[in-house]
Amino acid sequence: MSDEPAVRELRLVVTAADYDEALRFYRDVLGLPERAAYSSPGGRVTILEAGRATLELTDPGHAAFIDDVEVGHRVAGHIRIAFEVGDSATATAKLAAAGAEVLAEPRRTPWNSLNSRLEAPGALQLTLFEELDTP
Repeated sequence: MSDEPAVRELRLVVTAADYDEALRFYRDVLGLPERAAYSSPGGRVTILEAGRATLELTDPGHAAFIDDVEVGHRVAGHIRIAFEVGDSATATAKLAAAGAEVLAEPRRTPWNSLNSRLEAPGALQLTLFEELDTP
């Protein structure tokens, strides 16, 4: 039996009605490097690097708790994307200036990170989190 994991990459595929705006936002503003781009007779796709991927599974009660901590009330659908950034306040301001709607400014969480919440292109809700060293 091999020690190699069965899954080598998590790829989240988002169909964005405004592809150019979503590409500009995630690649050019958030800074996700472009790995590859392809086109078909009727469309385009770009694969962006997003660092290390994890799959976070939560039950509805804990999802409501996270929303309450980050935003103050339940706002997320069943999928929310979280990006670890070096400075959540700066990243939040930068993404807001590029068209994301800030649902909650960065705030310290019980798990000692500084989290903000945004509604972003591609109809995605984002958490930006900055890991803090000291409580």
